[in-house]
Amino acid sequence: MAALTGLERVSGSVSRPRVWRGVAFLMAAAYFLVPLGASLWYTIYTPATGVSFSAYGELLTAEGFVHSLLLSLSLAAATIVLVLLLALPAMLAVRLFAPRLRPLMEVLCTLPLVVPPITFVAGIGTSLRTGTDVLAPTPFWGTLIAVQDPAFPTVLVLAYVVLVLPFVYRSLDAGLRTMDVRTLVEAARSLGASWPYVLARVVVPNLRSALASASFLTLALVLGEYTVASLLGYQPFAVWIVTVAGSKGQLSVAVSILSLLLIWLLLLAVSSAFGKEKGK
Repeated sequence: MAALTGLERVSGSVSRPRVWRGVAFLMAAAYFLVPLGASLWYTIYTPATGVSFSAYGELLTAEGFVHSLLLSLSLAAATIVLVLLLALPAMLAVRLFAPRLRPLMEVLCTLPLVVPPITFVAGIGTSLRTGTDVLAPTPFWGTLIAVQDPAFPTVLVLAYVVLVLPFVYRSLDAGLRTMDVRTLVEAARSLGASWPYVLARVVVPNLRSALASASFLTLALVLGEYTVASLLGYQPFAVWIVTVAGSKGQLSVAVSILSLLLIWLLLLAVSSAFGKEKGK
């Protein structure tokens, strides 16, 4: 009898966390899905015409949709490549050769979280205007004009690198903490591997999950960033959505839903791919 009572207590204590986990999951699902469902209903229903998917049919033919989306995706790709090329070697160098500088690097990399975006973009605008006047007699004037090209504004890539640096740093730092970087690098170097080979074939494969997290955080920030691009006078995807919202509310919400679903699908695909790799 005592043994049965003990088993009942254990089974009861095990079932309670499962129930609370289910309740928490349902609450989280409702928190995310109810606003999304309301937005979806807003895009497909009007009192005059009833249910219609015409808003989604207008996306491909809407003026500026394809151009702004391709511009944001190209800016995101360039930002991902540049921030990883800057952050990963620097973090490895500090971790291997100057560990005492890690607190200083952490402060510098997380500093953009303290600066408001409006202040940040005001400084960029002032620098561009002043630089154009100062560099006008020099050969660098053409370079300054080229980075502001509306077809591909490199100045936005540089600004986005600063904005995403705190998130990229946290993702890479978490990945580096899970591996013995010094042992792996010293072993590869002792076998005659060059530094580029060590970085590409030893370090990067062990940081795939961290690199994927940093890349998708960067992608999400670039696709949703509005303040910097708008105040500098460019029209990537987020600015185009706000512009369309003034005249076509249903279309702008439909674009937002599709972009959100696209990011979710990419995240699920990468998560499943890394899950299979770990299983192997």
